[in-house]
Amino acid sequence: MEGSNEAPHDIENPHIPLESSMNKELDCLLPLSDSCCIYRVPEDLRCTNEKAYTPRVVSIGPIHHGKKGLEEMEEHKKRYLKYFLDRTKVRLADYVTKIKGKEAELRSCYAQTIELSSDEFVRIILVDAAFIIEFLLRFLKRIKRDSNDRIFHKPWLENSVVPDLLLLENQLPFFVLEDLFAAEEKPSVFDLSCQFCNKSTSLYVQRDNSRSSSSFKVEHFVDLIRALNLPTDQEEKDNRGSVKTLAVPMTKLHRAGVKFKARSNKNLFDICFQDGILEIPNLMIEDNTELILRNLIAFEQCHCDCNYFSDYIFLMDNLVNTPNDVELLVKNGIVENMLGDNNEVSTLINSLGKGVLVFRDEFYYATLMKDLNKYYEKPWNKWKADLKQKYFNSPWTTISVIAATLIIILTLIQTYNNNVSVLDNYLLGQRGVGEDLTHIIVENMLGDKNEVSTLIINLGNAVVLDKGRFYFATLPKKLNNY
Repeated sequence: MEGSNEAPHDIENPHIPLESSMNKELDCLLPLSDSCCIYRVPEDLRCTNEKAYTPRVVSIGPIHHGKKGLEEMEEHKKRYLKYFLDRTKVRLADYVTKIKGKEAELRSCYAQTIELSSDEFVRIILVDAAFIIEFLLRFLKRIKRDSNDRIFHKPWLENSVVPDLLLLENQLPFFVLEDLFAAEEKPSVFDLSCQFCNKSTSLYVQRDNSRSSSSFKVEHFVDLIRALNLPTDQEEKDNRGSVKTLAVPMTKLHRAGVKFKARSNKNLFDICFQDGILEIPNLMIEDNTELILRNLIAFEQCHCDCNYFSDYIFLMDNLVNTPNDVELLVKNGIVENMLGDNNEVSTLINSLGKGVLVFRDEFYYATLMKDLNKYYEKPWNKWKADLKQKYFNSPWTTISVIAATLIIILTLIQTYNNNVSVLDNYLLGQRGVGEDLTHIIVENMLGDKNEVSTLIINLGNAVVLDKGRFYFATLPKKLNNY
């Protein structure tokens, strides 16, 4: 091949098309973002209860959009978009432009690549964001509900929509709601969302009024529920540490004398053990509790550096092994069992911990576990508790024990008096009634020896002697021999 400058391997290399194709694939890879906050639930968590992570009636965002069984709600969502446009008096084109300008940031919030065109992605985000805003306003009765609204009237889809809005895979980035919600509207979308969490879950605690959307960043509804329950920095410092030994179940702690008490006006994580009393904040277990807790745990496992719900469930899983453990929680007002069956609650708590990764070197309840185990391992606590639970567990058993003790004491006193009286009577009989008593150690305050001897003989005659139990049985023989 004279006159050619190409190297033979460039002309004859059969792998050039493959290399070119692979280069194109590599060039198409999008850069990863550290702002992702919406995840698909890991398979090891999902397999324990797939229904707890999957929407039933409404999809929010791109992950479940178009799935079978969710199509019917799409029409309701479009109606809510129309309500939104009519209420705000803003053109649809303006909202489209606003979402388009945030598209890259919105896409980066999803951990998985969203394989949708720009227009389709923007349409989903806009429709779903408007739906959430209008739903919140109606759910909290900030605006009037139409009588023909299929969500808040027949067929009453409200109770099915609420849990779907609390699923990790079914979230919108919170900032898009704030962008679409008019800044001058009161209450803010943040306040509306806090009220929604309060009404739709049993985990939310009243937040400090100083806390606002500007005081801490919220990614979405799941993150908001978690953020509103977080302990203070001081509580974090006092509690977190390394732990090696697991906590002892409730029934064993009870047998060791630990008392249980519902802790009021505290967040879910504020569990305290002091002076033999374990205080645990109240937890209402109802139909949606499992769904909410599972999605909070999944979010922590995927996103957070510090796990609180995961550590909480790990602790409760150790404390509750049987329905008897649940019974103690219910009896002491710590758990409100709306499921009705203690077996169900026990199974639920134990199943929540499956597949959950817990870092024992950075465990939030490390101090608590150490204090509980230290108390449990002291034998005196077990003996004292065993005595109380067997013999002083009710007013009647307490009275019985006291009565029995008094009878024993009185019997011993009578036996002693019997023995002394009979001995004195015997000695006087041996010596004669009028015999000098100076050989016996008696302090005679009566003055007359006959009077003393008569008194002692009369006392002896009043006693019924049990010769088989006579304390001084060997003494007469010794005296006779003497």
